[in-house]
Amino acid sequence: MELNKRQDAILQIVKENGPITGEHIAERLNLTRATLRPDLAILTMAGFLDARPRVGYFYAGKKNTMSLTDALTNLKVKDFQSVPVIVSENMTVYDAICHMFLEDVGTLFVADQHNYLQGVLSRKDLLRTSIGTQDLNKIPVHIIMTRMPNIAYCTKNDFLIEAAKKLIDREIDSMPVVNETVGGVEIIGRLTKTNVTKAFISLAQIHEL
Repeated sequence: MELNKRQDAILQIVKENGPITGEHIAERLNLTRATLRPDLAILTMAGFLDARPRVGYFYAGKKNTMSLTDALTNLKVKDFQSVPVIVSENMTVYDAICHMFLEDVGTLFVADQHNYLQGVLSRKDLLRTSIGTQDLNKIPVHIIMTRMPNIAYCTKNDFLIEAAKKLIDREIDSMPVVNETVGGVEIIGRLTKTNVTKAFISLAQIHEL
């Protein structure tokens, strides 16, 4: 079985200092809690660590009590989501194209002043609009974006396997992770095919596939 260097470092820290919170592990590695979340989830699912609310992580050793199928079906979106790239409804198509390349993403999420989801912009949307003689500096993105309610999204507590199926079924590369409130659908993250792939590869490595 092969863990990556960061996972090995996490295990060593927990062995020596457990119980220890995720925040304190992140501090020792000079990383953010969000960066470590996928590794902690994988190590816990695989039986290397135990986690207790408001206490922290304990070293458990590999117990092999959870099958690959069990681990896979218990992964949550919140452990693998990444930071969303959000733009305003009034941003021009030209600026959106520049923003997409600068952020190195394939999808932009459009929000209002309250950070509520209004639309999604894909590479295809921007490419389609840029073909022709239109002045891209005069077209706001809300004219060309895909609007609610025709947007696929997930919540942080959804199972990762269900969210992955949604990406495949809708033939999209990413979707927003949201918090559904009375006022609207608040954007709190993004889930991409890359996030899903990294999760499955890490899980496969731990289960010696």
